[in-house]
Amino acid sequence: MENFKQTTCLPLLRSSYNGLTKSEQKLADYILKNPSDVMHMTMSELADATSSADATVFRFCHKLGFSGFQGMKQALAGDLFSPAESLSQEVNADDTPRDITRKVFQDMIDALQETQKMLDYKALEQAIDLVSKTERVDAYGYGGSGNIAQDIAHRFMRFGLDVHAYSDPHLQIASASLLKPEDVVIAISHTGASIDLLKVLEMARSRGSKIILITSYVKSPATKLADVVLTGLARETSYRSEAMASRLVHLAILDCLYTGVMQRRMDDYIDNMKQVRKAIASQKM
Repeated sequence: MENFKQTTCLPLLRSSYNGLTKSEQKLADYILKNPSDVMHMTMSELADATSSADATVFRFCHKLGFSGFQGMKQALAGDLFSPAESLSQEVNADDTPRDITRKVFQDMIDALQETQKMLDYKALEQAIDLVSKTERVDAYGYGGSGNIAQDIAHRFMRFGLDVHAYSDPHLQIASASLLKPEDVVIAISHTGASIDLLKVLEMARSRGSKIILITSYVKSPATKLADVVLTGLARETSYRSEAMASRLVHLAILDCLYTGVMQRRMDDYIDNMKQVRKAIASQKM
């Protein structure tokens, strides 16, 4: 998690939360609820406020990738003075359509800005490299993530790839069993903890295929199976669950991956799009 060092704190706490121990979650809860207060605390004061030991706070900071408590506070300071860390825009019963629009759009902007701060750009480059060099891509996802998998199939076919999207677990495991070492899997999962998906990724891994995971949590069972992990998380609001909010962020990450691959396979893209547009034009009156 070295890429997060002294760059962002609050978004990292939210995306790492499920992978923390109970004592670490208690520290994370306190920091998330009282970030301004923590800025003026010593390590011992934070330990006292959370009924923790100084050593627990120190290990907590290192686990998140910071050099120490002061390193975490430096990243926290950057978050507090960033527009992306503004208070969540809750929708009230008497809000007008204009108010609702402003709040929904602001939440989207905040989510994208937080993801931009915490995205692992080395991992993104690795993902671009893997997809640029393969000829087959399998995209896996369930529910809302299944829609993103379908978007992958729709767009990445423009590179001339053999790309398929599966949201049914039986079709996923059947397809994964036929993968080859040169093939690539792109899995989309908010929690990274779906039992069905984990079985499919284990199958893909046993076949030697490379796995790219787009998820909301830095530490989850699925991240241990993936070769490349791209993380982005949106906060939950009263009108939208965390999983729903994260779909926009995951689509933005996918856009970055798609654009990077297009740079590498520009000739294929141009030639194929000519053919696609010609075929579509023939279907019009």
